[in-house]
Amino acid sequence: MLPGGDESQVAVATAGAPEVVPVAAVRPRFFGVLWWVSLLTIALDQATKLLVDATLPVYSSRTIIPNFIDLVHVHNAGVAFGLLNGADHPQRSLLTTGLALVALVGIAYYARHVRSEERIARLGLSLILGGAVGNLIDRMRQGYVIDFVDVYSGDWHFWAFNVADAAISVGATLVFIDVIFFNRHASHPVSDR
Repeated sequence: MLPGGDESQVAVATAGAPEVVPVAAVRPRFFGVLWWVSLLTIALDQATKLLVDATLPVYSSRTIIPNFIDLVHVHNAGVAFGLLNGADHPQRSLLTTGLALVALVGIAYYARHVRSEERIARLGLSLILGGAVGNLIDRMRQGYVIDFVDVYSGDWHFWAFNVADAAISVGATLVFIDVIFFNRHASHPVSDR
C-alpha cells in the first residue's frame, strides 16, 4: 500500500521509478476459478444425491413431467454417459477414479491460464470443477455415482444424469462460448516493418 494512499494500490519497484499498480495485479492468482461457485455446486450435488438415496429405492422412478422427465435412482459405475458401466473389470473403480483425477489436473492446468477478465470462462471452469469434484467424491466413497434425472420422449431416453453432470455440461458450454465468441486465444500475427 502507498503511504497515505489508496489501499487498492501498491508501489512496485521497477528498473526505474516505482510503478503504482492495483493490488489485484500483484496478488498471486490461485487458478482462474470462482471458488464459491465450485463449493456451491459440490454442496448441491451431494445434497441431491443424498436425498435421492434416502427417498427413492435403487432402480425405481417417479414421474415429474409425464413423457418428459422422471426421477430415477441408478448407480453409474462407469464414466460420462455410462461408458464402462457394463464393463466387468476388477479395477474399474480405480480406473474411473484415475480418469477423474486426470480430468481435474487438466482443469487446474487450464484454469491457471484464464485471465480474471474472462468471466464466462471462469464461471464455466468453476462449474466444471465443482461437478468433477462432486462425482469424484462419490467414486472414492462408494465406487459409483448416483444418477437420477431421466429425460426422455417416447422410447428414447437420454442418459440419466445428476447435478454434477449438468454443471460439467453447462460449464463446458460456457468455456466454449467464451473461447469462440469473446476471448480468442490465438497469437497475434507478426507484421513486417
